[in-house]
Amino acid sequence: MSKEQFIQTLQNELERINKANTAKRFENIIEGFTSEPSPKALLGGKAYRIFNSNDYLGLRFSPQVKKAEYEASAKYGAGPGAVRFISGSLKVHHDLERALASFHGREDSIIFSSAFAANLAILFCMIKGQSADSVVGGNTLVVSDMLNHRSIIDGIRVANLPKENRAIFKHLDVDDLKRILEEKKGAFDRVIVVTDGIFSMLGVAQDLKKMSAVIDSYQSHFKEGVWLVVDDCHGVGAYGKTGRGVEEVFGTKADLLVGTLGKGFGADGGYVVADQVVIDYLRESAATYIYSNPFSPGTAGAALASIELMKTSAGEKLLDQLVKNREYFQDKMNKLGCEFAAESTHPIQPLLLGNAEKTGRFKQGLFEAGILVTNINYPVVPRGRDEIRVQISAAHTKEDLDVFADAWQRLM
Repeated sequence: MSKEQFIQTLQNELERINKANTAKRFENIIEGFTSEPSPKALLGGKAYRIFNSNDYLGLRFSPQVKKAEYEASAKYGAGPGAVRFISGSLKVHHDLERALASFHGREDSIIFSSAFAANLAILFCMIKGQSADSVVGGNTLVVSDMLNHRSIIDGIRVANLPKENRAIFKHLDVDDLKRILEEKKGAFDRVIVVTDGIFSMLGVAQDLKKMSAVIDSYQSHFKEGVWLVVDDCHGVGAYGKTGRGVEEVFGTKADLLVGTLGKGFGADGGYVVADQVVIDYLRESAATYIYSNPFSPGTAGAALASIELMKTSAGEKLLDQLVKNREYFQDKMNKLGCEFAAESTHPIQPLLLGNAEKTGRFKQGLFEAGILVTNINYPVVPRGRDEIRVQISAAHTKEDLDVFADAWQRLM
């Protein structure tokens, strides 16, 4: 009887989610893609223009990237075999870590199965030691932006810190960050300030230059300093003239930068770049690295090819096209009188509609017009700020953007 009661509880929870219009399990099943410069997703035999993908440069469809994936799989096999400390590291994973460190101008990097797994591990490790006899203390304050990604929130939760060791500063408000550091100075050995680089719901950027200036002014007030951790998964490969993300745009570096290979690079998996001693510590302490397989060698080969491509004139051309497409889209939608939920210079373009009913209607109307988008509703965004999140790609053609604008206008 007890199991039946819990099953009913789960059913009630699903019904609650459905009524709130926040269900995520009803996913489109994509059967494949068309083979054209701007690939379309195939669903039920119909082709759909893609405006809800993180593949900002279209690299997952690059012949060069797919060839590298095939060659790495042929050489190393379909999977890694085991975790790295048991069976060893495949050279393709090792080479990828060297390439990522070089790309970001760091001493070393470490790859994880996902960026979510990276955030879970590194935040826990930077907050406190990972064994009973560790010399890494836990008298740490963690300060987090109010709108940080769920992976950052969960990374802090995993550490199970007392309430007094956790603080949240107002979104993008470095003055509020300064207030917290001022109030807490001298009370903790170490401070971890953690933020998204690009916030994925609105496409807005954290000003790292201003943040770093505040952090630097408080270094002497904490015995082990103030450490900046930045998750720039939506920035790397999509933001900045050479695709180095918010660090490039604002001209400063984080102590630990978290990135993904599954967005701008068109592959999969997460990584962290930092100084050598930090990466060595993570290899000895990060549970989702030590006890979890790395992603497949084929994926590593694809990511390596994407990084190399990004450094060439072809990569710069893709990044330039991405900016041109974003500007063209903004101009088209502004001329229609559309309101954006934020002023974004990132490929994420949030179109404000204001309520769940309207975003649902627009999403369905666009779907019927052969366009895939994502609707973002409360509680992910505040009440009255419901939006259609549009994601621009370098692979989009002007025809794609015009078709989107025309379909949107018919729904207005």
